[in-house]
Amino acid sequence: MPSIDPETLVESSSNDLPDRLPFPPTTYSHILHCSYHDWHPRYRTLVPKSRCIPLTTAFVKYLRADGIVLPPEAAPPTDDDNLDTFSDSGEEEADPSTEWAGIHTQIKNTIAEFGGIVTPKLNWSAPKDATFMAATNDTQCRTPNDIYLLLKSSDFITHDLDHPFDDCVPDTTNDDTPTSTVDSPLPEVPYHLVLRKYVNFNPSLEFRCFVRNRVLLCMSQRDQNHFDFLFPMRDMLRSRIQSFFDEKLKDSFPEPNFVFDVYIPAPHQRVWLIDVNPWAQRTDPLLFSWLEILNMKDPIGVQEEDDGAEEFVRISFRDGSIITSGTAEELDDGDSSSASEEENDDPEKDDEQAPFLPEFRLIKKDDPEAYAFSSTQYSAHKVPKELVDASLAGPGGMSEFMGKWHEILKQQEQEDQAAGSDSD
Repeated sequence: MPSIDPETLVESSSNDLPDRLPFPPTTYSHILHCSYHDWHPRYRTLVPKSRCIPLTTAFVKYLRADGIVLPPEAAPPTDDDNLDTFSDSGEEEADPSTEWAGIHTQIKNTIAEFGGIVTPKLNWSAPKDATFMAATNDTQCRTPNDIYLLLKSSDFITHDLDHPFDDCVPDTTNDDTPTSTVDSPLPEVPYHLVLRKYVNFNPSLEFRCFVRNRVLLCMSQRDQNHFDFLFPMRDMLRSRIQSFFDEKLKDSFPEPNFVFDVYIPAPHQRVWLIDVNPWAQRTDPLLFSWLEILNMKDPIGVQEEDDGAEEFVRISFRDGSIITSGTAEELDDGDSSSASEEENDDPEKDDEQAPFLPEFRLIKKDDPEAYAFSSTQYSAHKVPKELVDASLAGPGGMSEFMGKWHEILKQQEQEDQAAGSDSD
């Protein structure tokens, strides 16, 4: 699906283009309202089974600390004659979980309650960029240490901890007076660890939806691959998402602008709410560009290409039928005549006609996004495996790694110098 690159457009010299993306100011409260702990109690029945564990200052400090120090995991000996081997193996490392023993216990109990496997996230982000640290190469966690390792290895989690209010402004009162000044401290974030019961999601059935002024503006598939079976299902999926939004989110979410993610597993009768994201540039617009979304008009017509045909789609709430037309002119003519007839017949029925459906983008076979396999997702956040192994081995392992690294650099420098001499 071709899309507009916002960076290219913003940097253009055309006088008709904006100097910056026309986002409304993102307030502190907007970010907090998109935090999982804030909206989860309101939509508990709409989300997969999960638990929110409030985090203490000591635990947050542990997540922020440099290095990866994990609590010791008890490993009972297999031979009674070897007890001395386990007790006299050297100086024992300090157990960081003694500072937050209650949280450690809650995590273990939740894992057991949810069948032995959970997936973690913080208020806004999941550590998807750190899955290279996990033996399963995903976010499945079977022990508390699996969770700690992912959280402490993730740049996404670091952003949640240290930069949640980047590019945000203080909230204002009714008289547009800021409730805090530039010098005032940022709002205190009630950090929570979210543990969700592991579900083997089908990524092709996850969708991102964009809401502006409490209107479902557009939606996109999340996985960046082509799925041929989605195209015949598009109208049905769009109808499910529209109904879900109208009934569950439209009037209950405190913000008029937001982005939400849903999952619609087979047989596609139920919509699950997966996440709520800020209406801000930090949220990935996927198959759209933010400039494109921000400049969209409310969904009064949808033009979607399907097998080379251009089609506009409309739905009527009175009979539930889907009306299609081949061209915008035909659609406009039909709307004008039908609207005039309805006004003459019964003006009070004008509000019963629904707007056209929001645009729903899917990746086609010939879209470049469908073949973007050259780089692994989140690869920019990865580090060498040797460095990971060294960090887990403690200070001694890290020192050994750094010594070898300096030797490698020195050898590389000598080889470069020798190559330069040969060329001369």
